[in-house]
Amino acid sequence: MEKDQVPQDQSNLTKNNVKELLYATDENGNYTTTLSTGWEPKTIALSNSIDEINERIADAKQQVLNGEVSPIVYFMEANKMDLNILSSYVGFWKWRVKRHFKPSVFATLSDKVLQKYADTFGISIEELKNSITK
Repeated sequence: MEKDQVPQDQSNLTKNNVKELLYATDENGNYTTTLSTGWEPKTIALSNSIDEINERIADAKQQVLNGEVSPIVYFMEANKMDLNILSSYVGFWKWRVKRHFKPSVFATLSDKVLQKYADTFGISIEELKNSITK
């Protein structure tokens, strides 16, 4: 793509005055870098991804409120993590983290274990235990 044809569509990037670095060809046919504010297909894909993430967060919150899962699931989704990432951050085996998803197990966790989750999510133990139900 030529430098003067790089898309400059309105996107989520423009809301924060962020531009994306792209490669394009200049008038001599040499590759060069240029900035783009967005590209409609990419904006649509990004918007769909964000909508899906927000749905997963809302579902996780509802599951916590229904007593189906522990707050760890909500904060994992809210922090855009999955089981593998969360497991590596807290330093527990995946099966152990998955076990902590059970409300009955979560209720018995020590402050030391809860602190690892709280530190990972950037919140306090109190917020981990109670912020969803408020």
